[in-house]
Amino acid sequence: MLKSVVRAVGAAVRLSTAAPPAARALQLMCPALCSPGSATIRPFTRSLWMLNNNGASSGYRPKLFSSKVLSPSVSCRCGGLHTEGDKAFGEFLLDEIKEEKKIQKNKALPKMSGGWELEMNGTEAKLTRQVSGEKIIVTFNVNNSIPPNFEEEVEQGQQQKSPEDEPETVSTPNFVIEVTKQGAKHSLVFDCHFPEDEMSHGEGEEESDIFAIREVSFQPEGDSDWKETSYTLNTDSLDWALYDHMMDFLADRGIDNTFADELMELSTAIEHQEYIKFLEDLQGFVNCK
Repeated sequence: MLKSVVRAVGAAVRLSTAAPPAARALQLMCPALCSPGSATIRPFTRSLWMLNNNGASSGYRPKLFSSKVLSPSVSCRCGGLHTEGDKAFGEFLLDEIKEEKKIQKNKALPKMSGGWELEMNGTEAKLTRQVSGEKIIVTFNVNNSIPPNFEEEVEQGQQQKSPEDEPETVSTPNFVIEVTKQGAKHSLVFDCHFPEDEMSHGEGEEESDIFAIREVSFQPEGDSDWKETSYTLNTDSLDWALYDHMMDFLADRGIDNTFADELMELSTAIEHQEYIKFLEDLQGFVNCK
């Protein structure tokens, strides 16, 4: 009887000191991580389970990645992000729109003299006129048509200009003139621009052309794209007599300084309208309206 008790006690001691099978398996599988003498000891890291705010003791088993998304700063039906910076941005745009509408000269687009018909396609304008069997089309785009302002910075102690004294913003777009004769397969096309040194005339100075021809080419009628395979005449090295005849050719068809002035006025009005519309669209986008 005594021997049986001793054997039972010994078996219990052996069972209590033996390592669990799982622990032995872990030691065999990753000796480098579990060995005390290992040169690299893996630091303790929390699993995604333990990092869940419900905790392991709650009995709740979370998903591997939570589908919960951070709510925006301000609730909105669009579900987009709205910050305090967005709010300040929207308020600034609202003030800017009000100021731009105050200084807007033309609520409606000005009319061109000479029987020109205007057709708009976004920021692109198309003027059309019929003259004795010829069709004349002038196209321009108001994008990037405002010359950069290189005014010197106000020096210290110098009084800053009031808004009334600020120079007027004028749109000076490049424009293309297309002259088509009846029965012709090609149109004579002029690529024109407004040189900066010809924009203003002093008193007593002889009036010069406020626009200039940059290139001349024959292009297929009705083709909106300028074909690079057609010969193009650059006027930089052109004989002045030939250039003057080309300017007279355009003037006989109603494209002179008066036309150029009216085109700038029209382009300025279109550009300002598009700018205000852009600010309104930007404010609506920022405020999600």
